[in-house]
Order: sequence, then C-alpha cells, then structure tokens
Amino acid sequence: MSHTIKTTVVGSYPVPEWLRVMPTSSNLRDAELAVIKTQELAGLDVISDGELSRFDVNHPETNGMIDYFIRPLEGISDSLSRVELDGFREKSGFGFRAKPAGVVRSVISEGMLDLAADYDAVRQLATSPLKFTVTSPYMLAKTLLDTHYNDLEALVLAIADVLRDQVARIDAPVLQVDEANLPGSPQDAGIAAAGINRVLSGATGETGVHLCFGNYGGQSIQQGFFRELLPFFNALECDHLILEFARRDDAELDVFRDLKPSISLGLGVIDIKDNEVESLDEIARRIESAVNALGAERIQWIHPDCGFWMLQRSIADRKMRALVAGRDQFAG
Repeated sequence: MSHTIKTTVVGSYPVPEWLRVMPTSSNLRDAELAVIKTQELAGLDVISDGELSRFDVNHPETNGMIDYFIRPLEGISDSLSRVELDGFREKSGFGFRAKPAGVVRSVISEGMLDLAADYDAVRQLATSPLKFTVTSPYMLAKTLLDTHYNDLEALVLAIADVLRDQVARIDAPVLQVDEANLPGSPQDAGIAAAGINRVLSGATGETGVHLCFGNYGGQSIQQGFFRELLPFFNALECDHLILEFARRDDAELDVFRDLKPSISLGLGVIDIKDNEVESLDEIARRIESAVNALGAERIQWIHPDCGFWMLQRSIADRKMRALVAGRDQFAG
C-alpha cells in the first residue's frame, strides 16, 4: 500500500437480498465472495467480509454483533426465567435492550466459539488484506444478566480471556475491536480499556479500536463528546483508532492533540446515516481539515463513520468508491 493514508471500512455491509430471501450455506458463501470483491473493486486498502461470517443461516434475523459471540460460550444460557428477566429490567443502564442476550450462571469458557474457523473460511476468498472484527468484551458484558461473577470488571475480563485466546489463532493483518456502548458510560473507561487490551494482547497483526455513538435506524444511540472519552483512548494499547467524524464538529479534532503519540487516528469521512454520496471535494476537505489540526503523521486511515449494514448496497458501493477517490484527490 503506497498511500500514506489507507482506506478501509468499519466492518458491516448490507446483507445481499438473495441471502435474506434464501439463507443457505451456499448462498452465504456467494454473498461473502460478492461483498469481498465489491470492496476490492472499489480499491480499498483493507477490506472486511461485511461481517457475513457472523451470519447464521438458521437464525438470519439475529444480531451478529452480540449473539454470534455470546451464544456459543459455555457458562451463559439464553433461557431466562421470569424472575431473571425482571431482574435485568430493574438494572440501571440497560434500557437499550428489552431482554439480555443471556444469563451468566457459571464460569465462562469458549464452548463452541471458533473465530479462527470462520476467518479461515473467508480469507481464501480475498486478495486484499482482510481485517477481522470482534465486539468489545465490555459491550458484550453490558448485554448480559450476571448471576455468577456479580462484578462488571470480572465479567468483562472473563469474556476478554476467551476472546484473546480465540484471536491468537487468527493471522489477520488487522484485528479490530468494536465498542459502541462506552460512549454512554464514560465512567467505565478503565474497565472497558482493560478488557479490550486483554483481547488485543492476543493479536498477531496491527490492532485497531472502533468507537462510535451508535447507529440504529439512522440514529445515534449514545450521547456525549470525545473529550469525555480521552482517558479511555489513552488507556488503550492499540495501533490506531477508527472513529466517527463525518457527523461530529470539526472542533472535536482538537481533543486528539492530547492523544498519546503511539496511537494513530482513523478518520470517519463518510456519513453512514445519510443516503447522499459525499463529493470528492468534501472527502478531501475533511482529510485536509484533520491533517491541518493534528498533523499528517497522526492521520493514518480514513473510513466510514460506522458500518454500512443499514444502507442500500448501491449507496454503500458508491460511498466506498468515493472514499478511495477522495483520498486520492487529497493525496494529489
């Protein structure tokens, strides 16, 4: 990759319609191939499988960001009693879910989780560098009812231990951990960072952490500012961040003057909550603004604010092509 600033995606891609209509194993492989080749043809430097390795043909409606990681684990059950369900609803800070992803009843172990097998199944389809994404152990813990550890940090680290051992068997050029819950609870920065760092300690390639304020139905889920999250960023032991900026005020760039030098910045320049495709001038302007504020050495990646999963494929594809062309225009 000859460009100083590399292009990538956050992870998710719209599920092809034929896979939704007929979710079979053969159609899933066809969809993975289509998603990967679409990104390669767009010219992205680092691609993803569109998170289709998380797609369950037996449960096509399932949210793979949570259930894909939680369901196979030993020590967690997805069958809750009425009392347990009421107990979850009474907990503060859990209003974003009507019910937990599961209840922790004993020591957590990997069970049937096998991330390496899923990665190996898709990497042979790609010719470009392929990233692998993992949901943060803090975010996963926040979706669970815990009747065993009875301590958030202990639960986070237990999940992190499993994920660390799993990613140690994956030779992806980039390993990315996704965290979309912490922005609403910045007081948990230490716990979240400890869990993420433990996962990343098993990585064999470059490491990144994606954080955003959420995207569901084109709406942000969490409220807050990057300044409140600076202690979290500086506690991370990763190579780069992948952050949303297309919907943030440019003034927030100044926060990252105080980001520790060892972490480079990934800049969100594509708005995934808007169907309008950005012009090349707008993308180049956003890059230039960040470079002027923070220096060329700090801005190493550009990407969409978050995943593409809620957009139409035609729009996502045009936005990816614009991302690459806008970077090229900035680079001259």
